[in-house]
Amino acid sequence: MSKNSRLVYSTDQGRIKEQQPEPEAPSGDGIVRIWRESKGRGGKVVSAVKGLPLQGAELKALAKKLKQACGTGGAVKDGVIEIQGDHRDTLKAALEKAGYQVKLAGG
Repeated sequence: MSKNSRLVYSTDQGRIKEQQPEPEAPSGDGIVRIWRESKGRGGKVVSAVKGLPLQGAELKALAKKLKQACGTGGAVKDGVIEIQGDHRDTLKAALEKAGYQVKLAGG
């Protein structure tokens, strides 16, 4: 057996699946930053919320609350919440109410 091969299936145990390590929460300075971005979006503006210490379902739930507070759509991409439109002041108030330390950054 060469060192480039690995066991995929065994008649004793069935399929052998390697455990993927759980991705760690992004480590930062603990400050949530709200950016205004329009690059690569055809001139449309989004407010990007970066630096949240949340993942998965918790991040999606917070995104839903923020979208409802702004009355607009948005998405979660690569751990960043993107809210359609320039709603930085509304987002800052909502996140501070939720107990986060927030700074407005970028454009």
